[in-house]
Amino acid sequence: MHYDKIDMRLSIKGIKVLPIQDYVSSMVSFMRWTSGSRTPCRGSTKRDPGSSAAPPPSAGSRPPRMMSANEGAQWFASNLCPAAARERGKSRASGIPQAPGTMSTSSVSKGCFVFKSNFKKRKTSVPVEDYFNKGKKESEDSKLRFETYQLIWQQMKSETERLQEELNKNLFDSLIEFLQKSHSGSQKNSRGWGYQIKLREIPTAALVLGVNVTDHDLTFRSLTEALQNNVTPYVVSLQARDCPDVKHFLQKLVSQLMDCCADVESEEEDSFHITQKQMHCSMDSLSSWYRNVTQKTDQEMPGKKRTSSSQWQSPPVVLILKDMESFTTKVLQDFIIISSEHLHEFPLILIFGIATSPIIIHRLLPHAVSSLLCIELFQSLSCKEHLTTVLDKLLLTTQFPFKLSEKVLQILTNIFLYHDFSIQNFIKGLQLSLLEHFYSQPLSVLCCNLPEAKRRIKFLSDNQCENIRRLPSFRRYVEKQAAEKQVALLTNERFLKEETQSLLDNLHIYHKNYFLVLRCLHHFTSSLPKYPLGRQIRELYCTCLEKNIWDSEEYASALQLLRMLAKDELMTILQKCFNVLKSSSEKELGSTAKRIEEFLAQFQSLDEAKEEEDTSGSQSKGLQKTDLYHLQKTLLEMKELRRTSKKQTKFEVLREKVVNFIESLVREYLLPPETQPLHEVVYFSAAHTLREHLNAAPRIALHTALNNPYYYLKNEALKSEEGCIPNVAPDICIAYKLHLECSG
Repeated sequence: MHYDKIDMRLSIKGIKVLPIQDYVSSMVSFMRWTSGSRTPCRGSTKRDPGSSAAPPPSAGSRPPRMMSANEGAQWFASNLCPAAARERGKSRASGIPQAPGTMSTSSVSKGCFVFKSNFKKRKTSVPVEDYFNKGKKESEDSKLRFETYQLIWQQMKSETERLQEELNKNLFDSLIEFLQKSHSGSQKNSRGWGYQIKLREIPTAALVLGVNVTDHDLTFRSLTEALQNNVTPYVVSLQARDCPDVKHFLQKLVSQLMDCCADVESEEEDSFHITQKQMHCSMDSLSSWYRNVTQKTDQEMPGKKRTSSSQWQSPPVVLILKDMESFTTKVLQDFIIISSEHLHEFPLILIFGIATSPIIIHRLLPHAVSSLLCIELFQSLSCKEHLTTVLDKLLLTTQFPFKLSEKVLQILTNIFLYHDFSIQNFIKGLQLSLLEHFYSQPLSVLCCNLPEAKRRIKFLSDNQCENIRRLPSFRRYVEKQAAEKQVALLTNERFLKEETQSLLDNLHIYHKNYFLVLRCLHHFTSSLPKYPLGRQIRELYCTCLEKNIWDSEEYASALQLLRMLAKDELMTILQKCFNVLKSSSEKELGSTAKRIEEFLAQFQSLDEAKEEEDTSGSQSKGLQKTDLYHLQKTLLEMKELRRTSKKQTKFEVLREKVVNFIESLVREYLLPPETQPLHEVVYFSAAHTLREHLNAAPRIALHTALNNPYYYLKNEALKSEEGCIPNVAPDICIAYKLHLECSG
């Protein structure tokens, strides 16, 4: 290609673009000199040996030293380019001074230069409690509300963790007993044929945890800790996504066993470790590693006290497969067959984490492989029962002042029942509700234990007193008072604070009585046919939160069924109610417990046998020898006579009294929370806000962000009227609005 025949000169805004042949020749010259050639390119200038001052470097001159790539490129641009050399010569000839301490940019005709500053911007951290200001310059008690939120949530979190440990205790105890029994049996020496067959069977625990997969990690962490403390230090957990084949399966197993070994051994024994790359991942290498580790541990243990997890000379290796259904069939089959051959050298115990059904074991493994496993089934607590227990300990109690309204509780339970069955997600939703309540409700500063709330009422400001007067429940309460008291509540701050203390005290007593009577009603209705008021107490609780339960058809149906209960069933239910109420310290409910005790004594003193004999005798007198037609007629007449003139027995009368007594308790104590003054202080009812946070709608969120950026950015400059496009909006928002106009 002849560059001399091509005119590459362009003029853009007065900028002279250099001919391309100058750049090509300079680049060739630079490549020659850097490669060791001393032959200059055509058009290069030679240095005069007699001159005292060295001329400026020109095209074809050699770099003074070895340079990096960036330095070489800079040297090329400033020294080898002929045009740059000419421009540099002009600037020197004209005597243009350069600012001292500045980087020279005259070597390139035009460009954009970025000089990084050494100044580091200090990151300003905003306290978390400042977010409770809700966009205002100042917000009363924001720090105190945040601290109260943290305190209540820590108490709730500790209670849920303790509850989780209690629910898993029976499961873990039975599982640990199985593992200990299996390993101790395999350590016995026997030459019998049955023992030799059993020696190839891998002890396997099929742990059915349910479909709430998001909760399984927490369960497996607790199980791993329990096994390491009681059975063996060598506990490994694997997932199907990390084990696509047997090679990766063994690599993961080896790497985690190395970590377990590192935890057991001291720092002085680090030289004994064999890295995963150095060790060939196979069952033979695992067996030799296990033999070396156990021998080394046995030599050190005589002078030390054995822990519970090292009670055997050769503790087993427990392998937990968290998601057994997700493992490929070939990987499981190959690993089980290989492990059974090395079981006498490498004592392995398997734990299968199953989310669906134990039948999945036989679907994944053929009989020839499953026969190598000694399987025992373990079932965890149902997630629904777990949810009921969590609600009972966190919400159906006066231990925590925070409560949920009916709609909010319904949203959380619906997400649990129809989406994931996850207890952890339910608890996170409860935490979000607690946080939103303390963020959005200024009077949530009183949502604490009763003595502390009474103390805080004394220090309420005038604005907080006005917030109390604005509460709808407090307005309804004021309207029911006498005229003089209404004036005092609306004008006298001191009287308002005293009345607020009294109302909070009444609210606490209301909750205590409410939950006791709710449990009693649940005992009566949970065993009725078809469960008209629900089988779980949370269903009954939601119904009572929503409305007056005695106005519902389900409640009327439940009362009809209660009036047909037998004596034994009724006495059993009354005994349960007595056990619930006898712990009550309230005067009214204390008398209720005594009344129920009297009912139990009356039922025990009844003599129904005599009444039944009298009834059967009166029925036998009317029957005489006759034909079939007259017998049917006589029986119909006796049935009609018994229906019209039947007299209730003592048991039936007493049963009616019990049902009427329970109904009176329900009407007196199971009033909806909205009827109580100041219920807004402790009840979170913003169901719409909670639904926006938990029920994701990405399409709506994107449309809102692009159509109205102020909704998320909260920048006053982005406010605009409907249909207008502000010029300060982000470019993508403007483009989206123009797109909507064009597509519309």
